[in-house]
Amino acid sequence: MNEKIKTVLNTILEAFESGAIPEAVAVATFSPIGDIPSAHWSFTNRTIQFLSGTIDARGYRQWLAVDRQVKKGSKAIYILVPCFKKNKDDATKEEKKVLAFFKAMPVFPVESTEGEPLDYQNIELPALPLVERAYGWGIDVKAVPSNYHYYGYYSPERKEIAMATPAEKTLFHELSHAADHIIKGNLKPGQNPLQEITAELSAQALARVVGTSAEDTTGNSYRYIKKYAEQIKMSPHKACLKVLADTEKILNLILHGRADGVNDFQKVA
Repeated sequence: MNEKIKTVLNTILEAFESGAIPEAVAVATFSPIGDIPSAHWSFTNRTIQFLSGTIDARGYRQWLAVDRQVKKGSKAIYILVPCFKKNKDDATKEEKKVLAFFKAMPVFPVESTEGEPLDYQNIELPALPLVERAYGWGIDVKAVPSNYHYYGYYSPERKEIAMATPAEKTLFHELSHAADHIIKGNLKPGQNPLQEITAELSAQALARVVGTSAEDTTGNSYRYIKKYAEQIKMSPHKACLKVLADTEKILNLILHGRADGVNDFQKVA
């Protein structure tokens, strides 16, 4: 087996062993990805990208095309690219493309480049309410590209909140996920309905308590909660009641630094 392909596969196997795969799969599926090359990659390669610590990786020439240069000494990430060959069908005599093999292609993460800022890097996150709570928990808050369907995510493994919008409710939602993780010690992988309902309900409560935005996002939150409530065959109201106790703990931790004896991130990390 080609050594570089073996390296790629080992990256995935190591992630299985460490337990990082569920988060990587969730982010590869749902994370904000805009009009960047990796948006058109296979699911496997987007997972490899996330496991390699970035949400934007490109080939050397692709970075040059957007006026960015790969820093000297940077280490490449390898993704799998299918290679096809033409094969004549004996019955129809038509030529068809068939998969011949995979090759490992080097790409470089945005963190290993320098030059002109990218569109999503121009997103300026304002002085959002409660952002200092994330920093106090050792969680970074950064801007990422958006596909206009998903506006942010919280990564426990990386201790980061990624935002594709400056909207404060997005921060409140992801901050609530972070608080939920601190309280429980772990979160279920992927878009777990009850976790999503809890985070959205908490975000709406925070918007009313400390929010500064004049935008009314109640309708959006209701539709969001309704979508996940339907997955567990509940009404939005009943689903919210089911997570009310968890929501209260999350709000207490975010607003007052305490939730059932948990008083800061350092003591539970």
